[in-house]
Amino acid sequence: MSKIPRNFKLLEELEKGEKGLGAESISYGLTNQDDITMTNWNGTILGPPHSNHENRIYSLSIICDKNYPELPPKVRFVSRINLPCVDPRGNVIIDEFDTLKNWKRSYTMETVLLELRKCMASPSNKKLIQPPEGATY
Repeated sequence: MSKIPRNFKLLEELEKGEKGLGAESISYGLTNQDDITMTNWNGTILGPPHSNHENRIYSLSIICDKNYPELPPKVRFVSRINLPCVDPRGNVIIDEFDTLKNWKRSYTMETVLLELRKCMASPSNKKLIQPPEGATY
């Protein structure tokens, strides 16, 4: 089976993200539309209901370097959040977040954002005290 080249995969993801064809609880797109390397992305997660994240919008920075999709993207929260898989600078810690730790080439940015949202809604995390709304790193 042949592998889809990096740019084709990212173009697919860009099209899906721009057309809003994925889950309604997340969004993602290029930081700069002129970025021909498709490296720098923005992501958004709507806080899951019935949690301390409810009614909040979390902004993220996603970097898909030249090794993507062989290796996972670098994901960092811009909005402050208290989660065990996020370091004090907002970086998602690969070894603490199964989706990045057990990365598969078939995963996408949508996969990462949805799994982060699930992590936010998990029983052990949904009641964690959160920084003030609007706080950033």
